[in-house]
Amino acid sequence: MIEILNLSKNFDHVAAVKAVNFSVSAGEVFGLLGPNGAGKTTTIRMLTTLSLPSSGTALVAGHDILNDPLSVKKAIGVIPQMLNLDIDLTLAENLEYHGRLHRMERADRTARIEELLRFVGLWEKRDMPVEHLSGGMRRRLLIARGLMHRPRIVFMDEPTVGLDPQARRLIWGLIEDLKRSGITILLTTHYIEEADELCDRVAIMRQGKIMTIGSPADLKAVAGRYVLECLGRHDVPRQFLHSREEALDAGKVMGCDVAVRDVTLEDVFIELTGERIDS
Repeated sequence: MIEILNLSKNFDHVAAVKAVNFSVSAGEVFGLLGPNGAGKTTTIRMLTTLSLPSSGTALVAGHDILNDPLSVKKAIGVIPQMLNLDIDLTLAENLEYHGRLHRMERADRTARIEELLRFVGLWEKRDMPVEHLSGGMRRRLLIARGLMHRPRIVFMDEPTVGLDPQARRLIWGLIEDLKRSGITILLTTHYIEEADELCDRVAIMRQGKIMTIGSPADLKAVAGRYVLECLGRHDVPRQFLHSREEALDAGKVMGCDVAVRDVTLEDVFIELTGERIDS
């Protein structure tokens, strides 16, 4: 559904995205994982035709983002990082406006608005102005708006940024429901647990480059299943081992109090880049 071909973006003399290549299959949830400034949002903006690449191109739902941007826009839904809803309109009016932009028939718009507001749990608030919604509710409404015209592919840029854990879990549930319905999703995030929970595959980005791609389980298995850390000693390197028994045996000779825990995607990221994921 998405094929990226040497996609690059420069801002003056700064290379924000550097010859990126990857593909996303139909029905897959694919994550771009990395710290702020890694190039995740810039990549999304190019794929959704909001920003022209400096070089390279991409096919989205079979359409070239450079040669056929209108067909790309018809095939995709976009849930942006910014809460760009019209706060003076009601929830239903926001969706109605979006449906009209996509030239949906009136009866279809009406039915789709009810279907989506029920899907995101906001039907009872359909006549409430958006300005009275919480941040989590606005995020859910953004998802409903992005789905209004029945896109085949949905792009989500930091879909849970700034939300409390409960609201984040609600969004995760909606994304899992979309995945079960067969919609292809490409999302950006810098939340480790989000990528691990939701994504079939993850691409780790750093300074505009793809460092590695794989399923969360496969990426963690590259380093090892367990991490052995010396508590209170930042000068002692962590050790990655493939069994808890190995980790416990190695800890006996470290000369310090140790902790053994499961490997996370953050561990993989640090090993690849030397940076923390939230840097």
